[in-house]
Amino acid sequence: MNRRKAVATGLLAAGSMFDLSARTAPEALFVEGYSEHVSYRPGEDLQLCVSCSEPEYSVEIVRLGAKPQTVWKKDKVQGTAHPIPEKASSHGCQWPVGLELKIPEDWKSGYYQVRLKTSDRGAGFVMRNARTAEAQCFFILRAGSVHPRSKILLQLSTNTYNAYNNWGGFSLYAYNGRDGNQGHRVSFSRPPAPQFSRWEEHFVIWAENNGIELDYAANNDLEFHPEELEGRTLVLSVGHDEYWSAPMRDHLESYIKNGGNVAFFSGNTCCWQIRNEDAGKAATSWKQNYHSDPVYAARESYDTLSSLWSHHLAKRPENQLTGVGFLWGGYHKSHGQLMDGSGAFTVHRPDHWILEGTKLKQGDEFGGKDSIVGYECDGCEIEWRDKLPFPTHQDGTPENFEIVGTSPAKWHPDDCQWYDHWQNGREGNAVMGLYQRGGTVFTCGSTDWAHGLKGGDPIVQRITENVIRRLS
Repeated sequence: MNRRKAVATGLLAAGSMFDLSARTAPEALFVEGYSEHVSYRPGEDLQLCVSCSEPEYSVEIVRLGAKPQTVWKKDKVQGTAHPIPEKASSHGCQWPVGLELKIPEDWKSGYYQVRLKTSDRGAGFVMRNARTAEAQCFFILRAGSVHPRSKILLQLSTNTYNAYNNWGGFSLYAYNGRDGNQGHRVSFSRPPAPQFSRWEEHFVIWAENNGIELDYAANNDLEFHPEELEGRTLVLSVGHDEYWSAPMRDHLESYIKNGGNVAFFSGNTCCWQIRNEDAGKAATSWKQNYHSDPVYAARESYDTLSSLWSHHLAKRPENQLTGVGFLWGGYHKSHGQLMDGSGAFTVHRPDHWILEGTKLKQGDEFGGKDSIVGYECDGCEIEWRDKLPFPTHQDGTPENFEIVGTSPAKWHPDDCQWYDHWQNGREGNAVMGLYQRGGTVFTCGSTDWAHGLKGGDPIVQRITENVIRRLS
């Protein structure tokens, strides 16, 4: 029997001189990394912690925006593979710094994507495929001293990125955790899973194309670098801004009290309280399992209970900051809820300055083409008088909050039944409106507002411009 026929009939014995599987098989090819800190200022040392299976890898740093700009590249960076600790998801990888770069003073504030790439030629005698492995991480660059300081600060939802990241086995969610288990502590010191491209990038591209200059910060910069709020007339939240610490809220609420303006082009905003640890390199939130939180066990003060900000023990609903909250919102065209929804807002007060130039009338809908009401939504308890919605203010919504538009929203039973103060059968709304308390606070009440900017909806664009121009 010749060799070809033997292979075809499966008669070659493993380990024989004709068995190619006995030859050296290629090992896993990988490169992964993370930034030692989530945000930096120009002049500081960017530190990248990288684990690579090959002796060399390349790095490209790109500032993302309307026109992505490569600001730095380097090939043949020495690579080393590092072990993954058992508690990598909660306490970080603890990899050494593999590349250090002094950030030039003239780099603009922004979201910087770090692209890592390595390659090999396969195994020693067989399987000589040209293989490549690629990965990405990121860092936020705060404003420096070279470029004019913008009056507008976009704080990115980096805490939400980290909460959903299951690298190492666990996130703050059971659905993507090992064996379906939910973690209660997540570390930034591991390869990230950013959500920038899903919401915030669309907003940034629109803003840059319309000549709107922005400075950037990470979520936790509101806690650890509150000086970033100084001199700003407007702070922006875009997309899915779900996880906030008490110092973050304290500093932003003080900013509002002193006349600063905020626009929440976001939803599910400030829903869960976290406690930052390790100087902001990790965050704890027990969420639905609040009874396991040491703060709950101490039975002293529940101010920092890491559960819902609207929890009856915490007594600090997010409505007091944003005007709306998730308890009176929910899902729209997601999580199996209102899957046939319009994805649009219905207008209730067409004469409001927010809608100036849109020609909208009472009862008109807008935004449905791009489903700007979608995924997760925030609202407030509503009562109707003369066919107009008014907040009841019993949920923490400020007394002078005005409702301009609404759209139906609903929780999924699996998400709400754990809460002992939940009212069965409750249905809510995404609520667009604003209030004043020193400064003005606008909210759109939906994570997906930026999808209307991406889709070129002229009404969504005009409302966004109205808010930014007036409040900045």
